[in-house]
Amino acid sequence: MKNLWEDAKASKCKTDLDLRVYTSNLLGQSDTLVLHGGGNTSVKSIVDSEEILYVKGSGWDLVSIKAEGFSPVKMSVLLEMAKLKSLSDTDMVAGQKAAILDKTAPNPSVEAILHALIPFKVVDHTHADAIVTISNSKQGKEHIEKLFPDFLIVPYVMPGFVLAQKIHEMTKEGFDWERCEGIILHHHGIFTFDDDAKKSYDKMIEAVSKAELFLEKNAKVMLEEIEPAKFDINGLNIDKFMHINQTPLAIHYASQDDLRAKVTRGVLTPEHIIRTKRIPLVVEDGNIEDALKHFKVAYEAYFNAYRTDEIMLDPNPKYAVIKNFGVITFGKTQKEADVINDIVAHTMMAVLRADRLGGYQSISIPESFAMEYWELEQAKLK
Repeated sequence: MKNLWEDAKASKCKTDLDLRVYTSNLLGQSDTLVLHGGGNTSVKSIVDSEEILYVKGSGWDLVSIKAEGFSPVKMSVLLEMAKLKSLSDTDMVAGQKAAILDKTAPNPSVEAILHALIPFKVVDHTHADAIVTISNSKQGKEHIEKLFPDFLIVPYVMPGFVLAQKIHEMTKEGFDWERCEGIILHHHGIFTFDDDAKKSYDKMIEAVSKAELFLEKNAKVMLEEIEPAKFDINGLNIDKFMHINQTPLAIHYASQDDLRAKVTRGVLTPEHIIRTKRIPLVVEDGNIEDALKHFKVAYEAYFNAYRTDEIMLDPNPKYAVIKNFGVITFGKTQKEADVINDIVAHTMMAVLRADRLGGYQSISIPESFAMEYWELEQAKLK
């Protein structure tokens, strides 16, 4: 992974926040680090003698974020929230909003409490493809521990307060933060941090590069030239717009043996589920009507198995894998269909690589439901 830092540009940054914007934009330039709103960053600073966390606001993309995209939140409030034994999503959002210095700022990231807990000035968080590909393999825990012996390795838990609480518990008794090079969250992503913005960014690039080299050596995927099968897409009236993907990757992915089992093993990172659903529509015999009916029945069964008081979302698929043809994504706008295609493209390569490591394995079905119907993720999507 290329390090994009430029001393000349960094030297023009006059404040902590200026430099935070610069390095956030650097991270956002690589779609193998973050995609469409993924990841978050922060910097701790002093405003009127009070310690403040400037953290990425929900809804902003790192590649284009500006100073106004960061929420200035009182550190003291966030640290007190971290000590609570329980905290509802609604109360967390309300507490964070009440602690914002600038009431015109966006809502703080759902990871704001975790950023506050990490005792370094600069914190970077990405959903790096290489990291989640390895951790989403069946031997991911062993591979990650061997590759990153100086990182805190955290088993999957829900993002937000539950994750912050988990890391607070893991680090409150004599944990040596000075020897910790970063945090890896299984099935989710990676954090790096430092009191120096360049060093934190460098640590991210170095860690992800190490993971990429591991995959290049142990999970290389060769894509053969395959002539796509003919397929009549007229029956796919699922949404107003679509994106047809017949790249070598998409055709290879759609041409696997035991296709349904291979392509319905879950999302690459948890937040993808709000855009893609847990699994795609799979069309193996050309019969779209039957395949779509099967998908909706299965989705309703999934919803009914795990629901509490939620209202079911649209049961239609967000994308389809068509046997020997390729992949089609759907959206209410062309941009939505294109965004889903980007996410699916990264997922396809990760699945193929993880299979080379012994098998792809996402979060569980109950964990997927909890994420898909999480009120904070639904709010972010709106």
